[in-house]
Amino acid sequence: MRTTMTMRTGALAMALLMAPAAGGAEETIDPTPSPSAVDGTWAFTHVSVLPMDRERVLDDHTVVVVDGVITAVGPAASVEVPQGATVIDGRGRWLMPGLAEMHAHVPPVPPGGPTRPPQAVLDDILFLYVANGITAIRGMLGSPYQIDLRAEIRAEEHLAPDFWAAAPSINGQSAPTPEAAEAMIREAVAAGYDLMKIHPGVSLETWDHMVAVADEVGLTFGGHVPAAVGIEHALATGISTVDHVDGYLEGASAGSGDPNVVLQTLDEDRMRALARQTAETGAYVVPTMYLWENLFSKPNSDAVLAQPEMRYVSEAQRNAWRNQNAGGPDLAPAVVDGFLDARKRMLRYLVEAGAPLLMGTDSPQLFNVPGFALHRELAVVADAGISNYTVLESGTRNVARYVAEVLGQEADFGVVAEGLRADLVLLEANPLDDLANLTERAGVMVRGRWVPRSEIDAGLAALAAKHGG
Repeated sequence: MRTTMTMRTGALAMALLMAPAAGGAEETIDPTPSPSAVDGTWAFTHVSVLPMDRERVLDDHTVVVVDGVITAVGPAASVEVPQGATVIDGRGRWLMPGLAEMHAHVPPVPPGGPTRPPQAVLDDILFLYVANGITAIRGMLGSPYQIDLRAEIRAEEHLAPDFWAAAPSINGQSAPTPEAAEAMIREAVAAGYDLMKIHPGVSLETWDHMVAVADEVGLTFGGHVPAAVGIEHALATGISTVDHVDGYLEGASAGSGDPNVVLQTLDEDRMRALARQTAETGAYVVPTMYLWENLFSKPNSDAVLAQPEMRYVSEAQRNAWRNQNAGGPDLAPAVVDGFLDARKRMLRYLVEAGAPLLMGTDSPQLFNVPGFALHRELAVVADAGISNYTVLESGTRNVARYVAEVLGQEADFGVVAEGLRADLVLLEANPLDDLANLTERAGVMVRGRWVPRSEIDAGLAALAAKHGG
C-alpha cells in the first residue's frame, strides 16, 4: 500500500511543463498600481494586524514598508506616514505575514531534455503561489537549475515566492547502497541545495550511514519515512520534517502499510507516544491531509475537476490527474473513512504534544492546483480539530523557526514586525474567525513588491485564456 500511495510527482510535474495549471480569484478590490521593483515606500494605514508572534490582533495600526523591509508597526495615531509613501487603506481589512507552501514541486527537467524548463512555464507556476498569498515555498523535487532559480528569485528577477530547494531524493533506486547515499549527500552540499529529500525504499543500513554523513557535512533531511527505517528510528536519528504524516500509523500498529491491518492493530497509546517523541526531537510535520484524502478515497474525477480552479488547468493536466485517480487499490468505504480519521487523530495527538506543523500540499500531485490546493488543505487540517491560529502559525512563524533552526539560514519573515522582510497578505476578513477568509485577498506583498487584487485577477484571467477556461 505504501508503495502504491507513494508520490508520482515527477510525471505530474512534467505534465505541468507541457501545460501549467492555474487558479481563480474573487472580485478586484484594490486598484493601487504595482511597481516594477521593490524599491519604494508603502504604508498600510488603519489596518488590523495579525502579527503572528502570538495569538492577538492589533487594531487600527499602521505598517510602513521601505525598500522591502518593515520599518514601523504601531497604532495609527502614533505612526507617521512618510512623505511620498504609497498609502493603502487598511480600514476594515487584516494584514498578516505571507503564507508558505512547505511541500511544493517545481517542474523537474525531463531526462535527455533541456537543462531548464521554459521560464514562461516557471513564471506561471510561481505566480499561482503569489496569487494565493503564498510568499515562500520549499521545493521537494530537486533539479540542478533550481539553484540558479533560487538566486534569481532572491535577486528580484521574477515575481515569485522565496524558494528553498531540496536535492534529488535518496530512495531505494537512487541509493541502493550506503556508498551511493553518501555520494548523493556530498554532491547535494557541493551543489548548494538546502536539504536532502527522502523517498521510500531506503534500507536501514543505508539510512544510518546517510545520517552519519549528513551530520558530518551539516545537511538536514526530510520527507518520507522508509518502511525499513520506521518512524521511531527516523525521529531518533534526526529527520527534520516528517511529510504526509508518514510512518506514524504504521509505527503505532503491526507495521504493515495495508490500511486494513493498520486499523485492526492500531494502538492509540502508541500514537500518543510517537507524538511526544516528535515534539521532544523537534521534528516538524507537514501533513498534506487533503492529498491523502484524495489518494485513499478516489473521489469522482468529474466532480473534482469541476472545482472552480480547475477551469485554468490544461486538458493534459486534467487527464493526468484523471488517470492517476483511476489507478491504485480500491478500499472499502469503511476502511477509507477509518484510515483517514486515524490520520486526523494522529495529527491532533501531534499538536497536543507540542510538535510543530508546517503547511504543505505536495502540489501538483493529484488534483492539487498550485496555490489553491493550500486553502483546501487548511480546511481539512482544521476539520481534524486543529485551531485556526495553529494552522496559521504552521505557514508563518513556524516556517521562520524551521529556516533558522534547521536550515541555519536567516529567517527575516513570518511575523509582522519592524526590521523583517515585507512578505504580507492584506485580507478582507479575519482568518482567525474562518480560514476561508484567507481567500479574500485585497493584495499580496512579496519582498516589498505590492501585487494588488487587480494584478492578480489580470494574471489569472490570462492563464484562463491560455488554457481555454
